[in-house]
Amino acid sequence: MNNTRTVLVIGGGAAGNAVTILLRRAGLTVDLVEARDDWNATAGSGITLQGNALRVLRELGVWEQVRACGFGFGSVGITAPDGTVLHVQRDLRTGGDDLPATVGMQRPRLQRILIDAVRGSGATVRLGTRAEILDQDGDGVRVRLGDGTESRYDLVVAADGLGSATRAAIGITDKPEATGMAIWRVAAPRPAGVTRTDLAYGGPAYIAGYCPTSDTTLYAYVVEAARDRACLPPDSHADEMRGLARHYGGFWPEITAHITDPAKVNYTWFDRMLVEGSWHRGRVVLAGDAAHCCPPTLAQGAAMSLEDAWVLAQLLTASDTWDDALFRTYHERRTRRVRPVVEASVQIGQWQLDGVRDADVPGLMGRTMTMLQELP
Repeated sequence: MNNTRTVLVIGGGAAGNAVTILLRRAGLTVDLVEARDDWNATAGSGITLQGNALRVLRELGVWEQVRACGFGFGSVGITAPDGTVLHVQRDLRTGGDDLPATVGMQRPRLQRILIDAVRGSGATVRLGTRAEILDQDGDGVRVRLGDGTESRYDLVVAADGLGSATRAAIGITDKPEATGMAIWRVAAPRPAGVTRTDLAYGGPAYIAGYCPTSDTTLYAYVVEAARDRACLPPDSHADEMRGLARHYGGFWPEITAHITDPAKVNYTWFDRMLVEGSWHRGRVVLAGDAAHCCPPTLAQGAAMSLEDAWVLAQLLTASDTWDDALFRTYHERRTRRVRPVVEASVQIGQWQLDGVRDADVPGLMGRTMTMLQELP
């Protein structure tokens, strides 16, 4: 492999941060640009990381920090709306027996861990900066940054998220589509008895759930049919979520009491997308949410993005030839993994939207998680 090659990574989320760390470890010169000044360091409430995500985080060298900051557990509870536990299912260890089945953690904390690792890698980072693809040939890509400077790179990794401007700029027309569901999320103190994810089906929402994110915190979420976001002004968010959450029992009354600050409540539609056909055009290649996204019904969104970075970095660092064949291999390896995750995630939500009472949700989850035990 030619270690003098240069790579531009557009986007500082899970995929962009991870591929930067891995390519820098191999000795490549990497610049990372992120449109947000704060590098998304305070965005989000919580995140559920299953074993296959933890496996990549271990490869990045940040597993010990994640373990110290998060909350590990190995099962999920299914409850009635009143809080009665109906069933407890052991989670598969999709990252192997030496990693927990699941770790919940505060999303900003994970982002800060990855930010520190990117900075420690020696990559050049430019925040509050966008990148525009000007032109490319068989050997590289010419890019203009937001400050007007132009540079040439051997490769551009477009990890700029769901609304990727780079994806559109290189002529890939796939766009995310709303599935018809939406989710309210909030961070809150963790009741002492919450030691796993519990999910309540039914009541005024499709799902009401929570996940411990540290010894003292959790994040809670309520899933409903998507509503027009223009009719939900930000200062109403706490009232809206609390109005749904108050119908649930068990630990929910204690959680609901903390849903008071609308600035801490997030409302997001569920989207789906899987770019069909190649994920690259010449020397520009997609990764993470720029290539695919799915509802969080399987909690695999970040895991799929991290796996993209791992597989792409493996291929790039193992070969001296960065050509169409390499990028087709990347696409083939990832789509056979990502497609069943996207389809299963969407199907679980669609069953709820359609009111299918005999849907085999546990079976579909089990088959998908079993597949994810294999290396990507």
